[in-house]
Amino acid sequence: MSQDHWLQNYNATCRLVQEIAENIHERNRQQRTGGNAAKINMTLRASMQKLNQNITHLKETLLQALSQHRILQSEADRRQNLVDDLVTRERQILATFKGETPDFEPSRSSLMPAGGGASGATANPWLIDESETCGLTFGEIKQQQQHIIEVQDAGLDALAAVISRQKQMGKDIGNELDEQNEIIDDLTNLVDKTDSRIRSETRRVKLVEVKSASCGMLTVIVLLLIAIIVVAVWPI
Repeated sequence: MSQDHWLQNYNATCRLVQEIAENIHERNRQQRTGGNAAKINMTLRASMQKLNQNITHLKETLLQALSQHRILQSEADRRQNLVDDLVTRERQILATFKGETPDFEPSRSSLMPAGGGASGATANPWLIDESETCGLTFGEIKQQQQHIIEVQDAGLDALAAVISRQKQMGKDIGNELDEQNEIIDDLTNLVDKTDSRIRSETRRVKLVEVKSASCGMLTVIVLLLIAIIVVAVWPI
């Protein structure tokens, strides 16, 4: 299966950066030795325009892949860092082309393959910061992303279980509060009934006391009347 198209474009852009750096060094050498650097300058201008277009294309395709959820956010961040590095290198190259910074000579080791032999593609010094996805096929990257998604799903499942337990605990606490409120309501009703009964008994006691006092007075009056009648009927 072919490599990720975005990574292929990124690798090609890195090679273009290296090529421009080599041409700038050669142009400056020609200028120092009195050679004709006009042709190299024309080539450099075209290459730097192409470099700018490639970087813009990398940015656009990265945003499109992220918006369509074809890559994870972590991979998008990693690729954005790679693009930022290219932008920084582009500015350095432009400054060197204009003579604003000292000339630089590409390291000989950076121009040789990893094995040090004469055959094979030129090693790209700008790929040293790529992560473990470097060199993987699109299918392998997709499989790696699928594994990351599965790990994230497992973490989400564990979080959902914790939230479910917390929710159940909240329900249990709510039920307990409802039971306690019912008990408090029953106690309140009992206190209200007891208070009402006490007030009723108090009124009854007062009524009995009033009636007792009235009966006592009536008894005294009746006895007095009887005494008066007896005295009137039976004179001494």
